[in-house]
Amino acid sequence: MTAPSEGSPSQRRPQQRKQVLLRLDPAVYEALARWAGDELRSANAQIEFLLRRALAEAGRLPRDTGPLPRRGRPPGPQGGPTSGPPST
Repeated sequence: MTAPSEGSPSQRRPQQRKQVLLRLDPAVYEALARWAGDELRSANAQIEFLLRRALAEAGRLPRDTGPLPRRGRPPGPQGGPTSGPPST
């Protein structure tokens, strides 16, 4: 028998995103937050975008890295108030 964590990639549960505490100089954070706002990203998404780009340029981005999460709010629950045609 195989362990639940083994098997084909389609049978694995999606990995949860890692949470990291990051200490930044306040001026660096402010500059990052402005840049993120200019590109319609959160500061967190901007940090991940920049880290991925740096890893790719250095040839160190793992091949199995998933795509960046989509921008904006996550979709509502199925059948919730955000699904279906708009009401008039």
